[in-house]
Amino acid sequence: MKKKLIFFTLWLLVGVAGFSLRAYAEESQIVVSASGKVSVKPDMAEFGVVAQSNAKSAERAAAETAEKYRRVQAELRTASVSLEDAPTASYTVSPNWEWNQSLGKSILVGYTARHVIMVKVRNLGIIGRAIDAAVQAGADEVQNITFSSSSYEKLRQQALAVAVGNARKDAAVMADAAGGHLGQLIEVAVSQPQYVGRPAMDVMALRAAPAPIPTEIAPSEQDIVVTVTSRWRFIVSPAGK
Repeated sequence: MKKKLIFFTLWLLVGVAGFSLRAYAEESQIVVSASGKVSVKPDMAEFGVVAQSNAKSAERAAAETAEKYRRVQAELRTASVSLEDAPTASYTVSPNWEWNQSLGKSILVGYTARHVIMVKVRNLGIIGRAIDAAVQAGADEVQNITFSSSSYEKLRQQALAVAVGNARKDAAVMADAAGGHLGQLIEVAVSQPQYVGRPAMDVMALRAAPAPIPTEIAPSEQDIVVTVTSRWRFIVSPAGK
């Protein structure tokens, strides 16, 4: 009987200790999400250049596309775009099938060779010249122009600092409104930054043709937005204070 009493007393102590730990873990907290934004004027751009050919044989399609690719690359050099800034993004040679109604089946009618170059322009002052060079060299398409900044990482950190500062301000306002004050930061997490651009053109498809008037591209400012989620201790003010 005595052993049972001792066991019950120990169980009661453990239970009380567990309750204390849970009560501590469930302390009052404030959870806040906030964003920070920094605007930037882009100084770089990227766009895709497509060289494509159709032919009866795969060899012929590949050869014609290779010649277009060679001419495009040569003209990009004249526009001050290095080979390192004009790498291959993709290359495919694929069969073309057409449905033959009389035969009731698809028949092979030829092949398409497609070579996509991703061009990076590090000086926006020459982007129009680079586009014109690719088109005049025989490129079939110029597509997906996007803009960016060489100072992205520095600006992302600035936006992150703004986001944390905004989170602290909001948490302090919430704590005061709830009758207490803000305690120390418990945890903060950052989401993937957003690079919100307003490009001059999202997608542009150009066919090789004379271009007596130089192409002009004028990008607007873009926003780097960083969002953080934070948890803060909420300290209840003593009664009467």
